[in-house]
Amino acid sequence: MNDATMTLEGARIDWKRIFFLVLGVALFFIIYYCPPWPDAIDPAGKHFTLSVEGKGALAVFALAATWWIFEVLPIGVTGIAIGVAQAMFLIRKPEVAFKDFMDPSVLFILGSVVIGLTFTKSGLTKRMAYKMLSIVGEKTSMIYLGCFVMTAALTHLMAHTAVAATMFPLLLAIHSFYSDEDKPTKFGKGLFIGMAYVAGAGSIITLLGAARGAVAIGFFKEMTGREVSFFELSYYMAPIGWLMVFIIWGLIMVLCKPEKAVIHGLKAKATKMYADLGGWGRKEILTLTITLAVIVLIGLKNFVPALQTIDKTAILLTSTLLFFILNILDINDLEAIPWNIILLFGGAMSIGFCLWQTKAAEWLAVNWLQLFANAPSVVFILGMAFFVMIMTNFIMNVAAIAISLPVALVIAPYLGVAGEVIFFSALMTAGMPFILLIGAAPNAIAYNSNQFTAGEFFKFGIIASIILMIVVWLAVAVIWPMMGMPILLK
Repeated sequence: MNDATMTLEGARIDWKRIFFLVLGVALFFIIYYCPPWPDAIDPAGKHFTLSVEGKGALAVFALAATWWIFEVLPIGVTGIAIGVAQAMFLIRKPEVAFKDFMDPSVLFILGSVVIGLTFTKSGLTKRMAYKMLSIVGEKTSMIYLGCFVMTAALTHLMAHTAVAATMFPLLLAIHSFYSDEDKPTKFGKGLFIGMAYVAGAGSIITLLGAARGAVAIGFFKEMTGREVSFFELSYYMAPIGWLMVFIIWGLIMVLCKPEKAVIHGLKAKATKMYADLGGWGRKEILTLTITLAVIVLIGLKNFVPALQTIDKTAILLTSTLLFFILNILDINDLEAIPWNIILLFGGAMSIGFCLWQTKAAEWLAVNWLQLFANAPSVVFILGMAFFVMIMTNFIMNVAAIAISLPVALVIAPYLGVAGEVIFFSALMTAGMPFILLIGAAPNAIAYNSNQFTAGEFFKFGIIASIILMIVVWLAVAVIWPMMGMPILLK
């Protein structure tokens, strides 16, 4: 028995869990009932008042962060607590707070997860896993690299959520070659955490990897009159995204060095098992055809005006309908959906919209960026990127950009900073929320592997985020100027 627990009449009391449960509640009440906080003031002298509802949003934010990081409840149940707190304390109307749990973004994650389940049931996952292992060989370091490169490459063509859902069963299949036991391994930890991280790094490279790019371009055009093209975005982001992929590979090799350097006989075994699968079956062909069709349609939305009115979630969920219509999935497969993860993202959307709609996030952004109003230009850029990086771990990366980019673009001319570098550095860090599971769907999907805890993800994420900020500095100071990006106004 450890110091944090004791036995009382046969029941085990987890004092550590109780402490953090109470701490989360205490933080909520301290913030909610404390006196009003001072206004935030931007460089133009505009005041941003933190309303009672805004303070309440920050209180819910503190409660959820504490419970999520220390896993005092299942992460999906903490998501429910977010809606309950908003409704009970009148922070937002119940019909608004709970509606976010069925937001199209949450349903997009559901559709992505179903694609992953279908890949597994149809046999496509095994086919992909065996083929990749027969190519990359038996060294665990190369298996890491092969999985990470494949993940990042796929995010150039499809949403990183769908990529994570597709890779998840494939990684489970690969890990089964490494260990027959259900217990977590360092190799498993590295596979899934690394997959989540590189899904974010890869998704910044094209507009197809996530919705945040299109949103940021819209804000940038509205405020500066300049439009960033698909290819210009990829030109500046590709070196940074791929640099982060290989840095993450190296980081995972250090933090999660596999217990075995080599899985002996793996290549021959994988080659034989691939051959034993025989020809492609009906379900495999249908699953791959439906999935590719959905990916192509979502990708074409950015270029074909006729498709722009069709919601991407509706397109993705069409695949779910087809999987059931064509009897690839049945009612029993609904029980395999990780509802804990779906509820987690329902809660994440609810707290994100809560911070946004109560203007608490805007108040935070103005207060933070004002700290750098008289700082050297590089420090201001890094400060803005850091704020986006932190906020995107708690709220939607689209919202993190939406609250910080307009404020940063107002302050930038005072410091002689070009708008382009503000845009690209914000977009860069918005795509890589390495600290919390709620920061991005791939993080939550990876957590479903049971190979790591939220605390471990948080610990590794701090290290990865420090490295990310170093890479932001490198991009601003060296890489982007060499590529022709303006950093300072002439």
